[in-house]
Amino acid sequence: MALLDRNNPVPARHTLRALARLLGYPDAALRAHLPALREALHEERALSRDRLAELDALIASLQGGNGLAVEAAYVELFDRGRRTSLHLFEHVHGDSRDRGPAMIDLHQTYEKAGLYLGADELPDYLPVVLEFVSTQPRAEARAFLGEMAHILNAICTALTDRRSHYAAILGAVLELAGERVHPVQLAPEEAIDDTWAEPPAFDGCSTKGQATPGAGVQPIQFVKNAVRPASPGTGVAP
Repeated sequence: MALLDRNNPVPARHTLRALARLLGYPDAALRAHLPALREALHEERALSRDRLAELDALIASLQGGNGLAVEAAYVELFDRGRRTSLHLFEHVHGDSRDRGPAMIDLHQTYEKAGLYLGADELPDYLPVVLEFVSTQPRAEARAFLGEMAHILNAICTALTDRRSHYAAILGAVLELAGERVHPVQLAPEEAIDDTWAEPPAFDGCSTKGQATPGAGVQPIQFVKNAVRPASPGTGVAP
């Protein structure tokens, strides 16, 4: 991702970028930068003391945990299920056709502001959104985050239900947007195996023919195919 910074300083710019980084996959490279991210959050003082304390707890958990365990927990938290997905349009459009045009519109918004995504980056990914917001003046940044406050609160609620320290990041983003953090009612989440399950190839067919179960016996009709003679020299078709 390439960023074209504005000439005017953006309030909470470093905080927003630190939060975006903290939401990334916690590999060895990220864990090595945790002290610098903590320092950036405290130096800018864009967040309340209570919120900074929550973020400190998150950073401590990432620093103190076993690397493989921390990475596995991240995958389990953010990649298995929609409630905690960091792709914002997943919470709005799901797999509907509306998601494509929304992606295009957001991508164009970024490009107009001088933010260019990599080939493997999606515009609705929350860390990308935070990077974009970090380039905007205060009023535009707060308004942009405020438009998605209901989604951020939903993710924050899901993370809080799982007692995850990552909820502190969503709370921090809402605080920067001037929005209140509050729990929301979440719909029951479909199991990940059911979400990705293929529909049965012969769903509803009975073992007695082409009828659906309970529909009684139906005759099976055979249709005779015309046999075309093979052209000389072509051999026999397999």
